[in-house]
Amino acid sequence: MNSNTYDKGRLNLPFVGICTFGKYPYLEDWNNINADVAILGAPFDSGTQYRSGARMGPRGIREASTLFSFGHNGAYDFEDDITYLPADKTKIVDIGDADIIHTDTKKSHQNIKYGVKKILEANSIPVILGGDHSINIPCIDAFENQEPIHLIQIDAHLDFVNERHGVKYGHGNPMMRASEKSYVSGITQIGIRNVSSTAKEGYIEAKKRGSKIFSVRDMRSQGIKTILKEIPKNKRYYLTIDIDAFDPSIASGTGTPSHGGFYYYEILEFVDALIKQGRIEGLDLVEVAPDYDLTNSTSTLAAQLLMNIIGRIIYHKNAK
Repeated sequence: MNSNTYDKGRLNLPFVGICTFGKYPYLEDWNNINADVAILGAPFDSGTQYRSGARMGPRGIREASTLFSFGHNGAYDFEDDITYLPADKTKIVDIGDADIIHTDTKKSHQNIKYGVKKILEANSIPVILGGDHSINIPCIDAFENQEPIHLIQIDAHLDFVNERHGVKYGHGNPMMRASEKSYVSGITQIGIRNVSSTAKEGYIEAKKRGSKIFSVRDMRSQGIKTILKEIPKNKRYYLTIDIDAFDPSIASGTGTPSHGGFYYYEILEFVDALIKQGRIEGLDLVEVAPDYDLTNSTSTLAAQLLMNIIGRIIYHKNAK
């Protein structure tokens, strides 16, 4: 997004131009990333166990994000009294999508990992648009030569299955795979509820491996501050957000909707507080399947949440 758009006489409304994320510059050369944050699409959904469609998530989120591309002078939040994403202090690029090989999970995941590693090598923060939750596996793999990260999952489902019918890299497996990594120092799982993707044995194993698990009702009854106390401070965080953590009344466009979920401000306020007590070094947002949502509110929710999270990450990084 050009800070001189108005001055040069081009209004550049949301429905004009190419749908990059937030209408930020598209960067084709992955060897020349120079930005605070780099957006990468991971349009892979062969890891789903029910409804596919999350392969269209990156496109849907990008298109919805153009609604929030008005901020030529940044986005002023009067409640915080902070201008987030000011054009003169914000460097965000969209590097397009990882190449997906249909029916080939291994190769597709390798390509996603490659893209995330290129972002990390450029000392930028990767923001990955899924795709189903299996894409978190290569995202975490890309941190293999990095300092340890604490993984924070916001999700309706635990995703702590080791193997089911030979499947180890589907969307029910990512937290189990992450727990196997020496550089993942811990996992906090928030929003888990009701009928889930993991049997009781998975919960037992997750807790045995050090996971701390909180339901939606836990957060509402105990409060955000209580949950934050259970997350180590001044650490490097990786945040993974499954859109089905949100209630289907505001996020129907997903393959595995689960009633009883979060609402927008609950998660924004949690992430805002999280950013203040540590450093988010990477994040993904997964399982947006636009074709199940005729109103596009799910894609809009994803885009709005990401824009606000990115704004806060950059603001507090500069402040620190």
